[in-house]
Amino acid sequence: MESAAGNRLFRGGVGALLSAGLTASIACRSQPVATGWIENPTLGPMSIAVAPAVNLSGSTDFDPERFADLMASELTYVDGIEVIPVSRVLAVLQAQRVRSVQSAAHAWDIREALGADAVLVCAVTEYDPYDPPSIGLEVQLFGLPPQAGDRLDPVAQSRRATFAAEPPPRPAGSPLARVQRTFDAGHAEVVAAVQRFADRRGGDNHPFGWRRVVVSQREFIRFCCHEALTALMSGGNQESEDGIAEQ
Repeated sequence: MESAAGNRLFRGGVGALLSAGLTASIACRSQPVATGWIENPTLGPMSIAVAPAVNLSGSTDFDPERFADLMASELTYVDGIEVIPVSRVLAVLQAQRVRSVQSAAHAWDIREALGADAVLVCAVTEYDPYDPPSIGLEVQLFGLPPQAGDRLDPVAQSRRATFAAEPPPRPAGSPLARVQRTFDAGHAEVVAAVQRFADRRGGDNHPFGWRRVVVSQREFIRFCCHEALTALMSGGNQESEDGIAEQ
């Protein structure tokens, strides 16, 4: 609850100044910053719904829904992406009485139900949380970017000589982008990437320094999601054993 003093400040005109400052802050946040922003040169602006992770690792040491929440959190660092949270996808899945995305066609159905441009589905293929940790991911994006004509603009359509009677065809199971990575912190290339990630996220301010990323399951998951999304937004359709080689 705002204090009486705070209310008097806003009545005195300080509120307008604060509002202007907030607007400037938001404008700055929309540009790449040194905290791990992910560039988006290929897909462009779009809305993406994040589905619960699919556990193909055989491990019970992580929560697929919480894993997906961290993926969604890292997705907010991607330039031009509007993130539809995991909870929205879970609501659709619960109504359908299933726990995860069942197929490419199912992903398209969820996309349409949520009005999203795409659905991101992440499968965890390997999960070893102990130092040095190792996580394998396969990330697929099902949908169409807005510029591909997936959204109909009635005004724009009315100005055209002909009106498209049918919606754009649905690709037969092909993802818009796909990345498969294994991040093994026992490999020097992955350690170097972890150090860069930690530096961008204020690694010098933590007692463990950059090693906080490898000693914390949560932070290492964030790192893996960040690296996978960086590759995905660069075009995807890549596979790599160590997770770093093709970046």
